[in-house]
Amino acid sequence: WVTNVDSTYYIIGTVAGPHPYPQLVRDFQSIIGREARQQIQQMTGKLPDALVACVGGGSNALGLFYPFLNDADVKMYGIEASGFGIASGQHSAPLNAGRVGVLHGNRTYLMSDDEGQIIETHSISAGLDYPGVGPEHSFLKDMKRVQYMPIDDKEALQGFRDLTHIEGIIPALETSHALAY
Repeated sequence: WVTNVDSTYYIIGTVAGPHPYPQLVRDFQSIIGREARQQIQQMTGKLPDALVACVGGGSNALGLFYPFLNDADVKMYGIEASGFGIASGQHSAPLNAGRVGVLHGNRTYLMSDDEGQIIETHSISAGLDYPGVGPEHSFLKDMKRVQYMPIDDKEALQGFRDLTHIEGIIPALETSHALAY
């Protein structure tokens, strides 16, 4: 696409990028939250106490959270990949340890240096190894509607082992971060 910038536009598949693309992806992904809302109400007759989802770029998490944003009693936790730990600097947790900047056409929290240049990130999970996050997650963090928590590689692997051992389900490494929380 970079060789045809006059006739081609690259749209990444997450809730990042210039308007209206983050909103479009969020709305498509919100089927996750709409179905979860309907199913939990059918099973229990009430809304969940909390929602937990992993956050890389953030499309799946925002898809889950969005239908519940106006339900003040539902707590929401976005789990970021803290890799070898926040203090190590080798992580993918811009909401916990990043800076505000611009990437892919949107202003958000980023993994960047003092000059605003994107720095290398780390996560055991390729799907969470991203230097930014969708701008709506930045807004939800700043508004304190969603708490964003770090989970490191070792904790994620323990979440993976626990679910595999206890339930016989082999989760994705991305999901394992949320399970570890």
